[in-house]
Amino acid sequence: MNAVTNSPPTSPVDAALQSQPYLTAALYKFVDLPDYRALREPLLACCEAHQVKGTLLLASEGINGTIAGPEAGVRAVLAHLHADPRLASLQHKEAWADKPPFLRMKVRLKKEIVTLRVPELDPNKTVGQYVKPQDWNALLADPEVVVIDTRNDYEVVIGTFKGAINPNIKTFTELPAWLDAQPALQAGSAKKTKVAMFCTGGIRCEKSTALMKMRGFDEVYHLEGGILKYLEEIPPEHSIWQGECFVFDERVSVGHGLQPGPYGLCRSCRWPLSAEDKASPHYVKGVSCPQCHDKRSPEEKAHLAERQRQVELAEARGEVHVGARLHNHEH
Repeated sequence: MNAVTNSPPTSPVDAALQSQPYLTAALYKFVDLPDYRALREPLLACCEAHQVKGTLLLASEGINGTIAGPEAGVRAVLAHLHADPRLASLQHKEAWADKPPFLRMKVRLKKEIVTLRVPELDPNKTVGQYVKPQDWNALLADPEVVVIDTRNDYEVVIGTFKGAINPNIKTFTELPAWLDAQPALQAGSAKKTKVAMFCTGGIRCEKSTALMKMRGFDEVYHLEGGILKYLEEIPPEHSIWQGECFVFDERVSVGHGLQPGPYGLCRSCRWPLSAEDKASPHYVKGVSCPQCHDKRSPEEKAHLAERQRQVELAEARGEVHVGARLHNHEH
Protein backbone atom coordinates (compact mmCIF):
# COMPACT_ATOMS: atom_id res chain seq x y z
CA MET A 1 0.00 0.00 0.00
CA ASN A 2 1.08 3.53 -0.60
CA ALA A 3 2.46 5.93 1.95
CA VAL A 4 0.17 8.39 3.68
CA THR A 5 0.58 11.92 2.37
CA ASN A 6 0.12 14.12 5.43
CA SER A 7 2.91 16.68 5.04
CA PRO A 8 2.32 19.88 3.03
CA PRO A 9 3.47 19.70 -0.59
CA THR A 10 6.68 21.52 -1.35
CA SER A 11 7.13 21.41 -5.13
CA PRO A 12 5.64 24.16 -7.34
CA VAL A 13 3.35 21.58 -8.97
CA ASP A 14 2.10 20.31 -5.60
CA ALA A 15 1.68 23.86 -4.34
CA ALA A 16 -0.46 24.69 -7.37
CA LEU A 17 -2.58 21.61 -6.77
CA GLN A 18 -3.07 22.49 -3.11
CA SER A 19 -4.37 25.92 -4.13
CA GLN A 20 -7.42 24.03 -5.37
CA PRO A 21 -10.05 24.02 -2.62
CA TYR A 22 -11.19 20.38 -2.58
CA LEU A 23 -9.08 17.56 -1.17
CA THR A 24 -9.88 14.00 -2.28
CA ALA A 25 -8.77 11.01 -0.20
CA ALA A 26 -9.03 7.46 -1.58
CA LEU A 27 -8.59 4.77 1.05
CA TYR A 28 -9.06 1.11 1.86
CA LYS A 29 -7.90 -1.41 4.43
CA PHE A 30 -8.64 -5.07 4.85
CA VAL A 31 -9.05 -5.59 8.60
CA ASP A 32 -11.38 -7.60 10.83
CA LEU A 33 -14.33 -5.34 11.75
CA PRO A 34 -17.00 -7.58 13.32
CA ASP A 35 -18.81 -4.49 14.66
CA TYR A 36 -18.82 -2.68 11.31
CA ARG A 37 -22.55 -1.94 11.53
CA ALA A 38 -22.03 0.11 14.69
CA LEU A 39 -19.35 2.20 12.97
CA ARG A 40 -21.71 3.58 10.30
CA GLU A 41 -23.67 6.31 12.10
CA PRO A 42 -20.72 7.97 13.92
CA LEU A 43 -18.72 7.97 10.68
CA LEU A 44 -21.58 9.45 8.64
CA ALA A 45 -22.17 12.12 11.30
CA CYS A 46 -18.47 13.06 11.25
CA CYS A 47 -18.47 13.38 7.45
CA GLU A 48 -21.61 15.51 7.40
CA ALA A 49 -20.38 17.74 10.24
CA HIS A 50 -17.25 18.56 8.22
CA GLN A 51 -18.91 19.05 4.79
CA VAL A 52 -17.24 15.92 3.42
CA LYS A 53 -18.91 13.99 0.59
CA GLY A 54 -18.28 10.71 -1.21
CA THR A 55 -18.91 7.04 -0.51
CA LEU A 56 -17.44 4.79 2.16
CA LEU A 57 -18.12 1.06 2.34
CA LEU A 58 -17.97 -0.86 5.60
CA ALA A 59 -17.93 -4.66 5.90
CA SER A 60 -16.68 -7.25 8.33
CA GLU A 61 -13.54 -7.51 6.14
CA GLY A 62 -12.65 -3.78 6.27
CA ILE A 63 -13.27 -0.32 4.79
CA ASN A 64 -13.07 1.13 1.27
CA GLY A 65 -14.03 4.38 -0.41
CA THR A 66 -13.25 7.90 -1.52
CA ILE A 67 -14.17 11.16 0.19
CA ALA A 68 -13.67 14.80 -0.75
CA GLY A 69 -14.23 18.23 0.74
CA PRO A 70 -12.38 21.10 2.44
CA GLU A 71 -8.93 20.00 3.52
CA ALA A 72 -9.66 20.49 7.24
CA GLY A 73 -12.85 18.45 6.90
CA VAL A 74 -11.20 15.53 5.12
CA ARG A 75 -8.37 15.47 7.66
CA ALA A 76 -10.94 15.46 10.49
CA VAL A 77 -12.65 12.40 8.99
CA LEU A 78 -9.30 10.65 8.56
CA ALA A 79 -8.49 11.44 12.21
CA HIS A 80 -11.86 9.95 13.21
CA LEU A 81 -10.97 6.74 11.38
CA HIS A 82 -7.42 6.60 12.75
CA ALA A 83 -8.79 6.90 16.30
CA ASP A 84 -10.01 3.30 15.96
CA PRO A 85 -6.91 1.20 16.85
CA ARG A 86 -7.77 -1.24 14.07
CA LEU A 87 -7.61 1.59 11.53
CA ALA A 88 -4.64 3.44 13.02
CA SER A 89 -2.45 2.35 10.09
CA LEU A 90 -5.09 3.18 7.45
CA GLN A 91 -3.36 4.81 4.47
CA HIS A 92 -4.80 6.95 1.69
CA LYS A 93 -4.03 8.66 -1.61
CA GLU A 94 -4.63 12.37 -2.06
CA ALA A 95 -5.61 14.53 -5.02
CA TRP A 96 -6.87 18.10 -5.36
CA ALA A 97 -9.79 19.46 -7.38
CA ASP A 98 -11.26 22.88 -8.13
CA LYS A 99 -14.85 21.61 -7.96
CA PRO A 100 -16.54 19.03 -5.72
CA PRO A 101 -15.79 15.50 -6.99
CA PHE A 102 -18.88 14.16 -5.18
CA LEU A 103 -22.37 15.51 -4.62
CA ARG A 104 -23.58 13.29 -1.76
CA MET A 105 -22.20 11.48 1.30
CA LYS A 106 -23.01 7.80 1.81
CA VAL A 107 -21.70 5.24 4.26
CA ARG A 108 -22.88 1.83 3.10
CA LEU A 109 -22.88 -1.53 4.86
CA LYS A 110 -21.75 -4.33 2.54
CA LYS A 111 -20.91 -8.04 2.57
CA GLU A 112 -17.57 -7.20 0.90
CA ILE A 113 -15.70 -3.91 0.51
CA VAL A 114 -14.96 -4.97 -3.06
CA THR A 115 -17.28 -7.63 -4.42
CA LEU A 116 -15.77 -10.81 -5.87
CA ARG A 117 -18.17 -13.44 -4.43
CA VAL A 118 -15.54 -16.01 -3.47
CA PRO A 119 -16.60 -16.63 0.16
CA GLU A 120 -13.55 -18.66 1.18
CA LEU A 121 -11.16 -15.88 0.12
CA ASP A 122 -9.49 -13.84 2.87
CA PRO A 123 -7.04 -11.06 1.82
CA ASN A 124 -6.27 -10.55 5.51
CA LYS A 125 -4.45 -13.92 5.40
CA THR A 126 -2.58 -13.98 2.10
CA VAL A 127 -2.11 -11.72 -0.93
CA GLY A 128 0.40 -11.34 -3.72
CA GLN A 129 3.76 -9.59 -3.39
CA TYR A 130 3.56 -5.80 -3.52
CA VAL A 131 5.63 -4.12 -6.23
CA LYS A 132 6.43 -0.43 -5.84
CA PRO A 133 5.74 1.86 -8.82
CA GLN A 134 9.49 2.40 -9.27
CA ASP A 135 9.97 -1.38 -9.78
CA TRP A 136 6.87 -2.05 -11.89
CA ASN A 137 8.45 -1.36 -15.29
CA ALA A 138 11.23 -3.88 -14.69
CA LEU A 139 8.73 -6.56 -13.64
CA LEU A 140 6.62 -6.03 -16.75
CA ALA A 141 9.74 -6.22 -18.93
CA ASP A 142 10.19 -9.85 -17.87
CA PRO A 143 8.89 -11.93 -20.83
CA GLU A 144 7.82 -14.71 -18.45
CA VAL A 145 5.38 -12.47 -16.57
CA VAL A 146 1.67 -12.62 -17.47
CA VAL A 147 0.24 -9.12 -16.83
CA ILE A 148 -3.51 -8.89 -16.17
CA ASP A 149 -5.61 -5.74 -15.98
CA THR A 150 -8.28 -6.63 -13.41
CA ARG A 151 -10.54 -3.64 -14.17
CA ASN A 152 -13.81 -3.50 -16.10
CA ASP A 153 -14.03 -3.03 -19.88
CA TYR A 154 -15.12 0.63 -19.72
CA GLU A 155 -12.06 1.42 -17.59
CA VAL A 156 -9.53 -0.42 -19.74
CA VAL A 157 -10.81 1.15 -22.97
CA ILE A 158 -9.27 4.56 -22.17
CA GLY A 159 -5.92 3.38 -20.83
CA THR A 160 -3.80 0.47 -19.60
CA PHE A 161 -0.20 -0.70 -19.26
CA LYS A 162 1.63 -1.71 -22.43
CA GLY A 163 1.37 -5.46 -22.96
CA ALA A 164 -1.36 -6.05 -20.35
CA ILE A 165 -4.13 -8.61 -20.97
CA ASN A 166 -7.67 -7.20 -20.97
CA PRO A 167 -10.16 -9.80 -19.65
CA ASN A 168 -13.05 -7.79 -21.16
CA ILE A 169 -15.17 -8.13 -18.04
CA LYS A 170 -18.11 -5.89 -17.19
CA THR A 171 -17.80 -6.38 -13.41
CA PHE A 172 -15.06 -7.62 -11.08
CA THR A 173 -17.21 -10.62 -10.15
CA GLU A 174 -16.65 -11.99 -13.68
CA LEU A 175 -12.88 -12.29 -13.15
CA PRO A 176 -12.83 -15.79 -11.54
CA ALA A 177 -14.78 -17.26 -14.48
CA TRP A 178 -12.43 -15.55 -16.94
CA LEU A 179 -9.44 -17.02 -15.11
CA ASP A 180 -11.08 -20.46 -15.27
CA ALA A 181 -11.23 -20.17 -19.07
CA GLN A 182 -7.49 -19.42 -19.50
CA PRO A 183 -5.49 -22.63 -20.24
CA ALA A 184 -2.22 -20.99 -19.22
CA LEU A 185 -3.63 -20.12 -15.78
CA GLN A 186 -4.82 -23.54 -14.64
CA ALA A 187 -3.51 -25.62 -11.75
CA GLY A 188 -0.88 -27.41 -13.85
CA SER A 189 0.72 -24.10 -14.76
CA ALA A 190 0.51 -22.60 -11.30
CA LYS A 191 4.02 -23.32 -10.10
CA LYS A 192 5.84 -21.94 -13.14
CA THR A 193 3.65 -19.01 -14.22
CA LYS A 194 4.51 -15.54 -12.94
CA VAL A 195 1.38 -13.37 -12.68
CA ALA A 196 1.30 -9.59 -12.23
CA MET A 197 -2.02 -7.82 -11.62
CA PHE A 198 -3.04 -4.18 -11.34
CA CYS A 199 -6.12 -2.04 -10.78
CA THR A 200 -7.02 1.60 -10.08
CA GLY A 201 -6.05 1.99 -6.43
CA GLY A 202 -4.88 -1.47 -5.40
CA ILE A 203 -7.92 -2.87 -3.64
CA ARG A 204 -9.21 -5.20 -6.35
CA CYS A 205 -5.74 -6.73 -6.61
CA GLU A 206 -5.78 -7.56 -2.91
CA LYS A 207 -8.54 -10.03 -3.78
CA SER A 208 -7.42 -11.08 -7.26
CA THR A 209 -3.89 -11.91 -6.09
CA ALA A 210 -5.27 -13.67 -3.00
CA LEU A 211 -7.38 -15.71 -5.42
CA MET A 212 -4.32 -16.66 -7.48
CA LYS A 213 -2.43 -17.64 -4.32
CA MET A 214 -5.41 -19.71 -3.22
CA ARG A 215 -5.30 -21.47 -6.59
CA GLY A 216 -1.69 -22.49 -6.05
CA PHE A 217 0.34 -19.84 -7.89
CA ASP A 218 3.66 -19.14 -6.17
CA GLU A 219 4.81 -15.98 -7.95
CA VAL A 220 1.97 -13.45 -7.84
CA TYR A 221 2.61 -9.70 -7.88
CA HIS A 222 0.50 -6.57 -7.74
CA LEU A 223 1.16 -2.88 -8.19
CA GLU A 224 1.33 -1.23 -4.77
CA GLY A 225 -1.04 1.73 -4.64
CA GLY A 226 -2.46 0.84 -8.04
CA ILE A 227 -2.39 2.85 -11.25
CA LEU A 228 -3.05 6.06 -9.32
CA LYS A 229 0.15 5.73 -7.31
CA TYR A 230 2.10 4.89 -10.46
CA LEU A 231 0.80 7.98 -12.27
CA GLU A 232 1.55 10.09 -9.21
CA GLU A 233 5.16 8.94 -8.82
CA ILE A 234 6.44 7.94 -12.28
CA PRO A 235 7.24 10.83 -14.67
CA PRO A 236 5.75 10.58 -18.19
CA GLU A 237 9.14 10.09 -19.84
CA HIS A 238 9.70 6.89 -17.80
CA SER A 239 6.14 5.63 -17.93
CA ILE A 240 4.79 2.56 -19.74
CA TRP A 241 1.21 3.60 -19.01
CA GLN A 242 -0.77 4.33 -22.16
CA GLY A 243 -3.81 6.62 -22.11
CA GLU A 244 -5.87 7.82 -19.15
CA CYS A 245 -6.99 6.19 -15.91
CA PHE A 246 -10.74 5.98 -15.28
CA VAL A 247 -11.77 7.18 -11.81
CA PHE A 248 -15.12 6.80 -10.06
CA ASP A 249 -15.94 10.44 -9.46
CA GLU A 250 -16.77 13.61 -11.35
CA ARG A 251 -13.23 13.85 -12.79
CA VAL A 252 -13.95 10.73 -14.92
CA SER A 253 -10.26 10.25 -15.79
CA VAL A 254 -6.79 11.32 -14.67
CA GLY A 255 -3.36 11.24 -16.28
CA HIS A 256 0.22 11.59 -15.06
CA GLY A 257 0.48 13.69 -11.93
CA LEU A 258 -3.19 12.81 -11.33
CA GLN A 259 -4.25 15.76 -13.48
CA PRO A 260 -7.92 15.52 -14.57
CA GLY A 261 -8.19 14.14 -18.08
CA PRO A 262 -10.25 15.05 -21.16
CA TYR A 263 -13.01 12.46 -20.82
CA GLY A 264 -16.66 13.04 -20.06
CA LEU A 265 -19.18 10.43 -18.99
CA CYS A 266 -22.34 9.09 -20.58
CA ARG A 267 -24.99 9.51 -17.89
CA SER A 268 -27.00 6.74 -19.50
CA CYS A 269 -24.46 3.88 -19.50
CA ARG A 270 -21.41 5.38 -17.68
CA TRP A 271 -19.07 4.82 -20.64
CA PRO A 272 -16.17 7.32 -20.76
CA LEU A 273 -16.59 9.71 -23.68
CA SER A 274 -13.83 11.21 -25.82
CA ALA A 275 -14.24 14.38 -27.91
CA GLU A 276 -14.83 12.09 -30.90
CA ASP A 277 -17.62 10.26 -29.03
CA LYS A 278 -19.30 13.56 -28.20
CA ALA A 279 -19.17 14.57 -31.87
CA SER A 280 -21.03 11.39 -32.87
CA PRO A 281 -24.64 11.69 -34.10
CA HIS A 282 -25.42 8.96 -31.55
CA TYR A 283 -24.41 11.22 -28.66
CA VAL A 284 -27.24 13.04 -26.95
CA LYS A 285 -26.18 14.60 -23.67
CA GLY A 286 -27.62 12.69 -20.73
CA VAL A 287 -29.49 10.30 -23.04
CA SER A 288 -27.20 8.17 -25.22
CA CYS A 289 -23.73 7.70 -26.70
CA PRO A 290 -22.15 5.52 -29.43
CA GLN A 291 -21.85 2.72 -26.87
CA CYS A 292 -25.50 2.59 -25.73
CA HIS A 293 -27.63 4.38 -28.34
CA ASP A 294 -29.09 1.11 -29.66
CA LYS A 295 -29.58 -0.41 -26.20
CA ARG A 296 -32.24 2.03 -24.94
CA SER A 297 -35.94 1.91 -25.77
CA PRO A 298 -37.77 5.08 -26.90
CA GLU A 299 -39.43 5.19 -23.46
CA GLU A 300 -36.08 4.98 -21.68
CA LYS A 301 -34.62 7.71 -23.88
CA ALA A 302 -37.62 9.93 -23.17
CA HIS A 303 -37.14 9.40 -19.43
CA LEU A 304 -33.42 10.17 -19.69
CA ALA A 305 -34.11 13.30 -21.75
CA GLU A 306 -36.49 14.56 -19.07
CA ARG A 307 -33.92 13.83 -16.36
CA GLN A 308 -31.31 15.79 -18.33
CA ARG A 309 -33.74 18.69 -18.72
CA GLN A 310 -34.27 18.77 -14.94
CA VAL A 311 -30.50 18.65 -14.37
CA GLU A 312 -29.98 21.65 -16.66
CA LEU A 313 -32.80 23.57 -15.03
CA ALA A 314 -31.27 22.90 -11.60
CA GLU A 315 -27.85 24.04 -12.84
CA ALA A 316 -29.38 27.25 -14.19
CA ARG A 317 -30.76 27.89 -10.68
CA GLY A 318 -27.35 27.16 -9.15
CA GLU A 319 -28.56 23.93 -7.56
CA VAL A 320 -27.44 20.31 -7.78
CA HIS A 321 -30.01 17.88 -9.18
CA VAL A 322 -29.87 14.27 -8.00
CA GLY A 323 -29.89 13.14 -11.65
CA ALA A 324 -26.45 14.66 -12.12
CA ARG A 325 -24.93 12.35 -9.55
CA LEU A 326 -22.40 9.71 -10.50
CA HIS A 327 -22.91 6.27 -9.02
CA ASN A 328 -19.73 5.60 -7.07
CA HIS A 329 -18.98 1.96 -7.84
CA GLU A 330 -16.61 -0.14 -5.76
CA HIS A 331 -13.11 0.34 -7.06
